[in-house]
Amino acid sequence: MISHDVTGSGPALLLLHAGVADSRMWEPQREELARTHQVIRCDLRGYGETPLTTEPFDNAHDVHELLEHLGVDRVAVVAASAGGHVGLQVASAWSELVSDLVLINAAYELPATRSLQRFARREDALIEAGDIDGATELNVATWVGPEADDAARELVRTMQRHAFEVQLAVEEDAEQEGPEIDLAAVTARTLVVSGGQDLDHFRAVAAHLASHVPGARHVQLGWAGHLPNLERPEEITALLADFLAEAPAGRTTARNA
Repeated sequence: MISHDVTGSGPALLLLHAGVADSRMWEPQREELARTHQVIRCDLRGYGETPLTTEPFDNAHDVHELLEHLGVDRVAVVAASAGGHVGLQVASAWSELVSDLVLINAAYELPATRSLQRFARREDALIEAGDIDGATELNVATWVGPEADDAARELVRTMQRHAFEVQLAVEEDAEQEGPEIDLAAVTARTLVVSGGQDLDHFRAVAAHLASHVPGARHVQLGWAGHLPNLERPEEITALLADFLAEAPAGRTTARNA
């Protein structure tokens, strides 16, 4: 079972972290959202408190297993970056489970733009050279937008450095692709959020998702980088709370809430 924590009571709300972070990225939102929801945070394998396994796994089935373990049969999902890809897998493969979906600069299988390719090449070169500090700083510079304060940058630095240490300690992980995403199969009420200061790849993904997920709405934040919930925490907390409050009563339930 992947590491997780649960705060509050009410309709179930799952928060899925970005690939540059872990569940701690949601700390600015956790307390406020827990006023109205049972907030579930988890660390995907290789992040935070969840070790990387040498046994075959995929993140979507890990998340589904966690929700079953918690007795959740209906859930709203807020997912960032790589977590957005997992959220889409869950919302597509188990559409009856996910009532509401917020995708913040989500990852999706569109061809990488040149800027993303350049980042990947630089990161690979630094890791191959054993310069984990350099790779960490590259990630902080790339993924944390200009509105973030020093504390937010330090948190991302800490989370990314820890992820590198955990993942590089395993010679070869056994992660599998998991369920194929069928955007047309997503029935959740969906909000797509993109940042004007993020890489162009993720802006293109957001436009694609907004036009292919049935009924999706798209909010473009000109000021935002890749992690807007850490860059302007109060603004994103309000955005999430407002969207979740629009959900018809009873749409999200947790049997053990």
